[in-house]
Amino acid sequence: VQLQASGGGLVQAGGSLRLSCAASERTFNPPHMSWFRQAPGKEREFVAAISRSGYTYYDDSVKGRFAISRDYAGNMVNLQMNSLKPEDTAIYYCGTTRRLLDPSGVALVGVYDYWGQGTQVTVSS
Repeated sequence: VQLQASGGGLVQAGGSLRLSCAASERTFNPPHMSWFRQAPGKEREFVAAISRSGYTYYDDSVKGRFAISRDYAGNMVNLQMNSLKPEDTAIYYCGTTRRLLDPSGVALVGVYDYWGQGTQVTVSS
């Protein structure tokens, strides 16, 4: 399975962007799909995840500003980012796995088997 991310760009603080990530297999409907981000010089960190049933998980730093969603077929995940801050600047990666994850594990980089190529989000002050 290949993941293709899109939607990044340059935006001023307070602005919005919408990221999308599509799986190459149309029938691919994994238990969880997630977004992570990696800023220069920092480790990849969890942003948000969504289960097949629609349950969502967010890092505290994005709660109330970001919204994750999946399409009906389950093979595409979106991330609506509002009220963006300069500290949101990073490369954003979508990730997924065929395995069923425990809720305590959705934020761990190491549990994901498939990653998109990353899309740059830059927020200017």
